[in-house]
Amino acid sequence: MQIKQYHYDGEGMSKVYVNDEWMLGIKNWKPENDRNGFTNLERHNETDELFVLLEGECTLVYGTEENGQFHFGRVKMVKNKLYNIPKGLWHNTITEKDTKLVLMEASDTSMDNSEIVELSRDQINEIQSIL
Repeated sequence: MQIKQYHYDGEGMSKVYVNDEWMLGIKNWKPENDRNGFTNLERHNETDELFVLLEGECTLVYGTEENGQFHFGRVKMVKNKLYNIPKGLWHNTITEKDTKLVLMEASDTSMDNSEIVELSRDQINEIQSIL
């Protein structure tokens, strides 16, 4: 038996380790996660999602719904600190070009148990104003 190693240097996210219970991924910058490129939020309805910032800069943005209206917030990530996105919370990662994150979630997380909401131009502007 040997120790295995995993890495990923491409754009976006790659699942680098998956077992029956959980998945670890490496997420790098991609245009859709850039400050000027994001258009949506997602939520996972059956699992929390955990993030650790390894390199670069990342802001976690989130939205809560009340009476059909979104209220947005943000958390600027600090390197080597663990962040938990609770299941059901709308969120996205806004990254810079040199960003590298590790993420962990249940291995069966998919679009079958997650949702994406497209944001209006006004909502995108509101989020950009708090970044």
